[in-house]
Amino acid sequence: MLTEQDLPWLAEPLATWRDGQRGHALILHGGMGSGLFELSLRLAQAWLCEQPPGPCDHCPSCHLAQAHTHPDLKVVLPEAWAQKLQWGGEDGDGEVADSEGKSKKKASRDIRVEAVRQAIDWAHSSSGRGRGKVLVFFPADAMNTVSANALLKTLEEPGQGMRIILAVEDPEHLLPTLRSRCQRLRLVPPSAPQALDWLERQGVKDGAALLQAAGGEPLAAQELAQEGVTGAQWASLPQQLLQADARWLSTWPVPRALRALQQLCHDLMASATGATPRYFPADSLPPVTDWRALADWSRELARVQRHADHPWQGPLLIEALLTQGRLAIHPPAGRRGYT
Repeated sequence: MLTEQDLPWLAEPLATWRDGQRGHALILHGGMGSGLFELSLRLAQAWLCEQPPGPCDHCPSCHLAQAHTHPDLKVVLPEAWAQKLQWGGEDGDGEVADSEGKSKKKASRDIRVEAVRQAIDWAHSSSGRGRGKVLVFFPADAMNTVSANALLKTLEEPGQGMRIILAVEDPEHLLPTLRSRCQRLRLVPPSAPQALDWLERQGVKDGAALLQAAGGEPLAAQELAQEGVTGAQWASLPQQLLQADARWLSTWPVPRALRALQQLCHDLMASATGATPRYFPADSLPPVTDWRALADWSRELARVQRHADHPWQGPLLIEALLTQGRLAIHPPAGRRGYT
């Protein structure tokens, strides 16, 4: 598990929220690529540390937390995230394996109501080591309406010494009834110089370009580098859109490719209104002449993203979306001139 020694920009919010957070229910929000999950765990470990102010990383409580076996710390994750993060011993490949190693079902991306109810029962049991209990939901917006409503009573009437962390990128994705019962704290991404220095020390090439591609989040930039994405590839995406060229984008997993196209669509809209692009160099973006077509493309990308785990024919899907995007930028003559 990465700590604030590994991710130094987490040290300040950890110390501040460890000592200053008074409520029992907390919405911790910010970019996952800035260390949202890591900070949630370190904050929980600090509250349970037996040599405060923690986390000390030396006491029995800290060792149990780091081994994922602390009796007073429960982390509720969707199956897909548990496997990606290798939490609880999963194999991390995005599917649940049977006893013979064969895939038996696709790992869920939802926090099921049964998991929430089990967590509630656990929350109202006695503390094992006497320093209270911490319940973490990540990402909290993976709870559907039924799951979220099951948690409401526990937020209102927590057990003795109980703390709850709802970790989420955007708190507006949570039910208003959940938001109204929690204190909000925002994890701010590190400054660009700090992030670039960290990426350089991790051996990431094209750090500046990949950091922009990741929206300023260094862990996400590192992940792009680990997946083989280069700064030149990323900067060429607008030109590939103009040509509806899906040669390298279609080699990505569909959710990642869709995310890249949504980022490009965002920056095209920003550039067309005179705003600063967030993910791509401004001089790489072509002018937009048809706002209606671009808005249609944005809606289509959002629709497909909601079903990103569908067994798509990836290359065909990406090629079709690229073609729609190209027509949004350079529509047929009869459709030009929308405002």
